[in-house]
Amino acid sequence: MSAFAPLLQSFFTERLIGQRRASVHTVAGYRDTFRLLLRFAATRAGTVLSDLDIGQIDAPLVSAFLDHLEHGRGNSVRTRNNRLAAVHSLFSYAALRHPEHAATIQRVLAIPAKRYEHNLVSYLTEAEVDVLLASPDRATWTGRRDHAMLVLTVQTGLQISELISLTVSDVTLGTGANVHCLGKGRKERATPLTPLTVRVLRVWLAERGGLPPDPLFSTITGRRLSRDAVEHRLARHVATARVTCASLRSKQVGMHTLRHSAAMRLLESGTDVTVIALWLGHFSGDPKLSLVVSLGGDKRGCCQSFWLSCHNCGSGPVCYGGV
Repeated sequence: MSAFAPLLQSFFTERLIGQRRASVHTVAGYRDTFRLLLRFAATRAGTVLSDLDIGQIDAPLVSAFLDHLEHGRGNSVRTRNNRLAAVHSLFSYAALRHPEHAATIQRVLAIPAKRYEHNLVSYLTEAEVDVLLASPDRATWTGRRDHAMLVLTVQTGLQISELISLTVSDVTLGTGANVHCLGKGRKERATPLTPLTVRVLRVWLAERGGLPPDPLFSTITGRRLSRDAVEHRLARHVATARVTCASLRSKQVGMHTLRHSAAMRLLESGTDVTVIALWLGHFSGDPKLSLVVSLGGDKRGCCQSFWLSCHNCGSGPVCYGGV
């Protein structure tokens, strides 16, 4: 057996899980990277996976693998850079354990990330949001579920991973209505809900039923929705909305677009960008500011100013598809 197999195993068990306590999403991302890399390396070297050695996975092979991701698999530059970061992490770990391969490791670590254009942030206008939220067929169970899911996402700006991990117990609809989630970087936060969102979720929960640990938005069989399923449902409703809303036809709309839309609505209502960062779970600086948000003060204030601006522009009751 080559030295690479035990190196890779210890990288996952000791470094990622034991030392860094990486999340399941991080571990899965690294797993997929090395699954692709090892298959590519074995094919290129004409050998079986178990016989691959550290010296065979050198800088020319890694560079060829990165080109394969972009041109063979059609991955974006950002995905290419993410895969390279995983490879760099492994080889940094290997540097202290296999000094006999120091030259090979150094050349792999010297491969730079590729620069790419940063596109303008895409978001939906108030009118586009209204058309989108009116698209689900609320005469069906899945339509009512999708409507509640989109309403919650547009108002709170939850990431798709946060949305699909919500349980029935994560929603509080009484005094201080909020939705609780554990976001990226293990940041725990409770985002206040507006009266309209509370109304939609109260109707949905009454129909959905279930136990506290059950997923808030589930499949017909009661299982948790996957990321692909959520994006697929959104794509269907966007296609319906494009029939009556011409401006949507030129926009690429994904779940992250709804997150951008929530941020832009807060910004347009006069909310400070620092508070918006806290609202979306991006902030990781002053713990005092995090304490303010955990108490709900600033979030309730921007929530009120956000909906006040909606009513001032005359779109208040129309927001969220006329709910």
